Amino acid sequence: MQHPVRLTLSLASTATLALASLPFGLRPVAAQEAKTTQGTGADLGVMSISLKDVIKSNFGFQGALQGAGTPNQAGIGGFIPLHVGNNSVAYVDVLVNANFSDYNGLSSIGTTKVAGTTISTSTRLGYRWLNNNRSWMFGVNAGYDSRPMNTGGTDNGIPVTDSQAPFFQQVALNLEAKSDKFSASAYGLVPVGKYGAGTGNVAVINDSFIADNLSTYGIDFGYKIIPNLKLALGTYYQLDEKEEMKSATGVGVKTGLTYDITNELQAGVGYSYDENFQSKVTGNLKWRFGGGSKNKKTESLLAANPVIQALSATPENRDVRVANCYVRNRNNDGPYGSWGSFQPHFWSWNCAAGISDGAEILVGGTDPRRNVGWRRACGPRANRYGIGTPAWMCGI
Repeated sequence: MQHPVRLTLSLASTATLALASLPFGLRPVAAQEAKTTQGTGADLGVMSISLKDVIKSNFGFQGALQGAGTPNQAGIGGFIPLHVGNNSVAYVDVLVNANFSDYNGLSSIGTTKVAGTTISTSTRLGYRWLNNNRSWMFGVNAGYDSRPMNTGGTDNGIPVTDSQAPFFQQVALNLEAKSDKFSASAYGLVPVGKYGAGTGNVAVINDSFIADNLSTYGIDFGYKIIPNLKLALGTYYQLDEKEEMKSATGVGVKTGLTYDITNELQAGVGYSYDENFQSKVTGNLKWRFGGGSKNKKTESLLAANPVIQALSATPENRDVRVANCYVRNRNNDGPYGSWGSFQPHFWSWNCAAGISDGAEILVGGTDPRRNVGWRRACGPRANRYGIGTPAWMCGI
């Protein structure tokens, strides 16, 4: 797992240094009402803004539809500055979300549907600063996220019993840079706790499926098409080094649009694709209020300068992402006799190597990692559900 971490940090450093090296004299056009003015931060009056007047605590609500390993959710959040300097701010940002059930007939984690309702949390401690002429903002933040997950039935009719509610956790690191028009962010999300990276533990979520939270390393780029509309493009590498969940590992791409309805209200839509979750479309809404100067001139300057606004924006990429895997483990389900619940005489799984039709898969005994033989994967759905011959094993 160290190699992806080093790769991510290298990408983050390269992106941040590349942005920092842009000539400070180059300025994108800043729009304010119906007029545009091109010039330096001093020409716009930005240098006269006191950060202590405009960087204040803000609070609000946020919500999002389910995505690639993430739930339907809605909650409250707050940004609290801990120290505001002449050109910098240290802060803490906290989110508390209620996680709801998946759409009827569509799982967000693979096949098993997430059931509501649980409470997830996310905390970021960060530091942001401006360059000398306030044309770029740079930042670093780190934190902790938690997600208890209730589980229910499946989206493909496979019957399950003994549904469980595992508790997933992760730590995060994020580097960011932003100008009037452009933005870049590099991040890493690493599972910790009982099901953390390197533990070898996966969560048993019912009698036929296991699940795990994924390590995710990514980089995002943003561009403001018009002052109120931002286009985002990104790529990510998701990793699960545990033997039972290796097929979840792979590269994904994502894109999205965010529209500023007002200075406080934002709405967005996103799309992602990776081999494990396939295509996912999601939406989000965020409303933050409070803080800032009551001086109309300062408010006008602030509204025209997204770099200053970015100092108090809530950090992104904070979801605990979960994937599941089908494991054949039925009581009295074949010639091997009665199999106790997850103490089977015979155990097989199909998530270890991205199985294709006709491929061979590992079959284990009471310890699923013990090799007691190989069997041929079943028919056209082997990629997700095939678990080997003879035919009775394919009766799903």
